[in-house]
Amino acid sequence: MRLFYTLGTSSLFPHIVLHESGLLFETTKVDEHTWGALGMMVRTMHSKGYIHTLARILPTGDLGAALLVAGAVTLTPEPVLAAKATECTKIAICYCVNDDLKPLIEAKVAKFREVLAAQRKAGKAIGYMSVPLSTIGGGFFNVNMEVAASARAHIEQRFGADQVWVLNPGVAEANIPNGSGADYMLMWTTILEGKDGLGEDFDFVYFVGPRDFARYFELDGRSDMLKIEQYFDNRSKTDADLKKAVEKGLTKSAFRNYYALKASTTFSKGAHDEWNITRSLNERRRSHERFGIANQLVVLFDGAGVTPAGSEAPTSEGYVGKCVN
Repeated sequence: MRLFYTLGTSSLFPHIVLHESGLLFETTKVDEHTWGALGMMVRTMHSKGYIHTLARILPTGDLGAALLVAGAVTLTPEPVLAAKATECTKIAICYCVNDDLKPLIEAKVAKFREVLAAQRKAGKAIGYMSVPLSTIGGGFFNVNMEVAASARAHIEQRFGADQVWVLNPGVAEANIPNGSGADYMLMWTTILEGKDGLGEDFDFVYFVGPRDFARYFELDGRSDMLKIEQYFDNRSKTDADLKKAVEKGLTKSAFRNYYALKASTTFSKGAHDEWNITRSLNERRRSHERFGIANQLVVLFDGAGVTPAGSEAPTSEGYVGKCVN
């Protein structure tokens, strides 16, 4: 019996079994990139070269003798899962993140801090905008990104673009390839808390609410759900990404219900964390001689100020949590 194998794969398992059983067999090391017709034949059974049952490949052309493929012969090594590590910020908020992404996150934090410093030097009031971007609950990513840009523009128009600058998490510069919610929240928490852990780079935090979404959809309080359904129908005719989302399970009713009833930071995991971060920063500010109660971060929800009791109340966590071994 001849068994073919490549190092670092589960194709070695049958070898171990046969060796322990005392059965005779021959082994041939192969390279998945160079073994030609045999590799093509195996891949007709599984696109990745995995064979999870006993299979006999009969002689064909120059392949020679019959090959018995035992167990799980794997031509391509299984992808290695990214190492997870617990990372805690200056204000003791911890996330379970991809260890390999930490250098990229640190670089992005440094870059955003440069931008914040430049806007502060220009004499502007600096705001952070918390906005739901994920598709959880019936949302559509592209719409959420557009709402984020629209809300930022509205805030700067309201207060004056020369007087205010708002950090929108939906900008392309914030993208973390293959990043999880926890990876993103590590980045935003570190940016929000600042080097001193007092949120010193910001003056206010704006939590996007229902009116920000209503403004985007041009809702006027009359048959708003119908308007959102019509928006969905019209956009699905031309938006390839929305068509793909529909193919993956997004329905018109889920889209309608999300944007008519739920669209706000209230239903966002990341926004829940950002609320608690802001609350923690203000707690630290109240007891710090540089700040005190009068110089807390201003908290706005849906365009309006939040009561003292409301701003000091915690909410449920989103992505916060240490890795569990």
